[in-house]
Amino acid sequence: MRAPQLLISSLLLTSGSAAFAQEPPPPAVDPAAAAAAEAAESEKALAAFAWQNEGVAKLGTRATMNIPAEMRFLGAAEASRLVEAMGNLTSKQELGLLATKNMDWFVVFFFDDIGFVKDDDKDELDAQKMATEMSDNLLGSNEERREHGLEELHFDGWAIPPRYNEQTKQLEWAHRLRSASGTSVNFNTRILGRKGVMRVILVTDPELLEATLPAFRSAMESFTFVEQETYASYREGDKIAEYGLVALVAGGVGAVAVKTGLLAGALAFFKKGAKLIVVAVIAALGGIKKLFTGKKDPNPTA
Repeated sequence: MRAPQLLISSLLLTSGSAAFAQEPPPPAVDPAAAAAAEAAESEKALAAFAWQNEGVAKLGTRATMNIPAEMRFLGAAEASRLVEAMGNLTSKQELGLLATKNMDWFVVFFFDDIGFVKDDDKDELDAQKMATEMSDNLLGSNEERREHGLEELHFDGWAIPPRYNEQTKQLEWAHRLRSASGTSVNFNTRILGRKGVMRVILVTDPELLEATLPAFRSAMESFTFVEQETYASYREGDKIAEYGLVALVAGGVGAVAVKTGLLAGALAFFKKGAKLIVVAVIAALGGIKKLFTGKKDPNPTA
């Protein structure tokens, strides 16, 4: 009796297999092919912007820099359009955007017309104290983020503590921002000029920050304020900023933005999460993928 039973079982299994064969499972998605298709779609969308691939980049009327061979540049209007196309609120105050050809990292430039910033407090850059102030500032902005249906942002410590180069008049720091979507790193540079501060924001994957910095700094070597805009061009009677170096890090420029309408902020892009963060007086978080697909998310996650 065992043999017939085994035969029946075999027939049932065969019958079941045949049934499944009539409805084959969907083909497996090739990750490499999917990534290549997405990259092609992304580049197609980026090609719609008016990139400058060589020569001298003009950052408004304030400064200039050379465009490295492996990079490309967008002027003021196009830079604002790209930031906005990524699904973010924009101040429309962007002076330019410098990016690698494959968008591994890019830099956004703004100028805060706050006057001549004295660097008398260069020895008072207390990272621990400023971390508390930074955290408090973000807490204050989260109310407006919630009103816009955006995720809250929280200060998650320094990736690079604030430091100032007295010779180049450059202040830089990098801090981590945490949201429900993950953690990103904002690398900020402030270049002091005669009439204000050039705000330079590096946008990159947090894990690639250290590897990106040498190339970023090399690209920035050609940056120069135009004549009569340099820090050394200061003359008696010029407007003096109400804020020093400490306030530039802790949010002083943000306070000025409230008064003047300028949006002082920082960008952070992390490719793994495909997110772009714009942290400003009013900030937004959106998926860069939306730019490439042309789709709007009815329920934004930031």
